[in-house]
Amino acid sequence: MKIPATPRIMRALLLFLAAAALAGPASSAETSIEAFYGKYMGQGVTSGEDEFSKRDLSVHIKPAGKDKFTIHWITFTRSASGKRKEYSISFKPSDRKNVFGSAMKKNLFGKSVPLDPLKGEPYVWARIHGKTLTVHAMLITDDGGYEMQVYDRTLTEGGMDLKFSRVRDGKTLKQITSSLLKLSE
Repeated sequence: MKIPATPRIMRALLLFLAAAALAGPASSAETSIEAFYGKYMGQGVTSGEDEFSKRDLSVHIKPAGKDKFTIHWITFTRSASGKRKEYSISFKPSDRKNVFGSAMKKNLFGKSVPLDPLKGEPYVWARIHGKTLTVHAMLITDDGGYEMQVYDRTLTEGGMDLKFSRVRDGKTLKQITSSLLKLSE
């Protein structure tokens, strides 16, 4: 049975198609965590209070089981002290879209849970917004103030851009910027 195309039906269909075309795909602004998987390396410039230095940086983002991922990163300061810092944090999905909780220790029941900021440990979470994977680390200082460390890792054509900031009680202490190249697996 053929349904006649009345002007009213045609107009409604055209409006629907126009709205769908303007809206675009629902997920076009969102990037999945899989897009970030890989190894990245580069150099960065650090600026802060009485500090200006170059650093070698590497980041490895990889799956860590069902629906989980791990970010492993190393920084090496090019100075007389030659400080090397290495971190590895696993994340799991939260009940909120594109927000991930850290899974840094096991509770009494063996479940991965975040650390406790009231015990001087960092509270860490991640989110994906557009092409940027951001990791936030909040610390409560000994005097009850706060420190926030924010790592923005934005995908680029050949790798990712990194912007790091460390803020204590509203005052920026350190910033690092870098462009990291994605290495072939």
